[in-house]
Amino acid sequence: MTKLLGISGSLRKASFNTGLLKAAKAVAPEGVEFETATLHGIPLYDGDVEAESGVPAAVEALKQRIIAADGVILFTPEYNNSVPGVFKNAIDWLSRPPADIRKVFGGRPFALAGASPGGFGTILSQNAWLPVMRTLGADLWSGKRLMVPKAATLFDGQGQLTDEETRERLRGFVKGFADYVAAGKAH
Repeated sequence: MTKLLGISGSLRKASFNTGLLKAAKAVAPEGVEFETATLHGIPLYDGDVEAESGVPAAVEALKQRIIAADGVILFTPEYNNSVPGVFKNAIDWLSRPPADIRKVFGGRPFALAGASPGGFGTILSQNAWLPVMRTLGADLWSGKRLMVPKAATLFDGQGQLTDEETRERLRGFVKGFADYVAAGKAH
């Protein structure tokens, strides 16, 4: 059994990326356990808070879920042509203390996916994640990225994916990443 964790980088209830995450869980192939996570409850990073209280419980809980996963998919929105602040903040917290970086990110397979209302489907956000993931030592899957443009036409008002062509692309993306993760586990 391959265990994947998908994390939505949006806090909005009817978020396109949370909808894409939920659809990914629904299309995960047999032999794949697909769990979902959000960033709710993660405070803004503050080194003084870390020094006084340590890593917040919400961050520690997400960190443990990542460690328990064989692979992680970041479902990233694109804000102002880059990474959303709330998502980057969560990754910054997850890299604390520095001694934990290796066990959370080091060599762990990560993949990027995203949906946006614009015409380029989060390509700039996904590109902005590349140096971050490289710095953390993640094994960033280069098999493919999933970019879903014009998301307002593909999701309903509750954030549910309604487009079958996108669902099939998503199915292939999740299967490809799961196969990559399983192959790595076998070595």
